[in-house]
Amino acid sequence: MTNKPEYQEFVEGVVKALVNHPEDVKVEKTVDEMGVLLTLKTNPEDMGQVIGRRGETARAIRTLLRVVGRKANARVNLKIEETGQRGGKKSTISEELKI
Repeated sequence: MTNKPEYQEFVEGVVKALVNHPEDVKVEKTVDEMGVLLTLKTNPEDMGQVIGRRGETARAIRTLLRVVGRKANARVNLKIEETGQRGGKKSTISEELKI
């Protein structure tokens, strides 16, 4: 049994099921006055599968995360960290989920 909240396990489980390198999936949690921030890191080769065409997969994950977070009475934000792309630059893709 882990000490991870249900919404963090949810994101890890869904993303690991989507990607070719599930061993590289990491979800880090930070909490501040704004709520919970989950930062998702994956293998650079799997970013397309996580984001999806026009961001549809990422949007769907965030929508489901909103439901799981609401169950835990938490305001959850998901940041997808994109590394190893665009000449080695690090960028993030985030969208706030207000619960």
